[in-house]
Amino acid sequence: MGMFDWTEKSSTVLQQGGVIGPDERLPWPQTAVMGVQHVIAMFGATVLAPILMGFDPNIAILMSGIGTLIFFLITGGKVPSYLGSSFSFIGVVIAATAYAGKGPNASIGLALGGIIACGVLYTLIGFIVQAAGTGWIEHFMPPVVTGAVVAVIGLNLAGIPIKNMAASNFDSWMQVVTFVSVALVAVMTRGMVQRLLILVGLMVATLIYAALTNGLGLVGLGMGKPVDLSTIANAAWIGMPGFAAPVFSANAMLLIAPVAIILVAENLGHIKAVTAMTGKNLDQYMGRAFIGDGVATMVSGSTGGTGVTTYAENIGVMAATKIYSTAVFVAAALMAVLLGFSPKFGALIQAIPLPVMGGVSIVVFGLIAVAGAKIWVSNKVDFSDNKNLLVAAITLVLGTGDFTLKFGQFALGGIGTATFGAILLYALLNRKVKPAPNSLSI
Repeated sequence: MGMFDWTEKSSTVLQQGGVIGPDERLPWPQTAVMGVQHVIAMFGATVLAPILMGFDPNIAILMSGIGTLIFFLITGGKVPSYLGSSFSFIGVVIAATAYAGKGPNASIGLALGGIIACGVLYTLIGFIVQAAGTGWIEHFMPPVVTGAVVAVIGLNLAGIPIKNMAASNFDSWMQVVTFVSVALVAVMTRGMVQRLLILVGLMVATLIYAALTNGLGLVGLGMGKPVDLSTIANAAWIGMPGFAAPVFSANAMLLIAPVAIILVAENLGHIKAVTAMTGKNLDQYMGRAFIGDGVATMVSGSTGGTGVTTYAENIGVMAATKIYSTAVFVAAALMAVLLGFSPKFGALIQAIPLPVMGGVSIVVFGLIAVAGAKIWVSNKVDFSDNKNLLVAAITLVLGTGDFTLKFGQFALGGIGTATFGAILLYALLNRKVKPAPNSLSI
């Protein structure tokens, strides 16, 4: 069966408690509706990541669609997954470009060169996995290492929203309003609203901000800046996004390329999750999935987009709907491509107040840190073992404290030292120590 040959199933299959497998689909109208739901699920995070790095959100949405189509083609349509902006790049991109957190990133070219380098490394890992399997990855990157590296990304970023995204006491309080709004949506709602907690919380906080600044006129008291809707009104509905060209710098590439290690861990976990949900062993497509993600990251970086990764948000939608059809992701990808060519959409995103983005960033960076801890818990990492304890402890402090090592003109920042340090330290401590021979008594 070809990658575009899905077996059509009636919706009665779902009503009877059945599932729609990767090689099956609902009638096209229903498949399109499911595609919309997947676009909504990926939307908040895929748009937020480029904003935090100073990238064009339109490019990120466009490349998420193109990347998903590339992934679909390289995996032969066998692996249901959506590719969106990866948050794993945020810390290293900010470090490589010295981005201040507001407006377009003036050094975006350096970041793009590093993202392409990461995609190349990721693709090479995919070819090795395709030939040799995944055992070697699990040997060098056990859960204690991947958990520590993921946690460090969130902790390393913590200072950005707190120090750089609140210019006044009013802005700080608006950050509080924002993360409380997100938390209330997460706890007090259900269904798709709960799944869109970041997006809904952001919208609520933006409305409160606009009511206080535009409505009550607190701007006149020196509190906040008004929300400018004129840019949105004047933006065209259809137009070309702002493409950017990469600049290849050894420093930036060496700093950003190791993110491939994290992407491997993410993709590996996502495919294992889909395998568990569908009952179909997808391990044979693991290498192709890595290659697809790596090529999509290179294509995205070459145009001005962020690095991409398989999205847990969309895996959550599959778990809730029991629809694993890869046709749904083709539909979702085509919709994302159309959104990418809408300047009005981009203007809407850029109108979000900086303190609101700061509050959302506090939530997102915290969730990244907790995701690392979740890897430890899910895999029952034994911290009574000094090897695991020291790898995790040292890695967390290296990354959080932004420990930097210089090699001539090249400087390896906190996330880089933490990533390499975790892998190398674990390899060193995991060496089998032979017992000392019995000493001769005299």
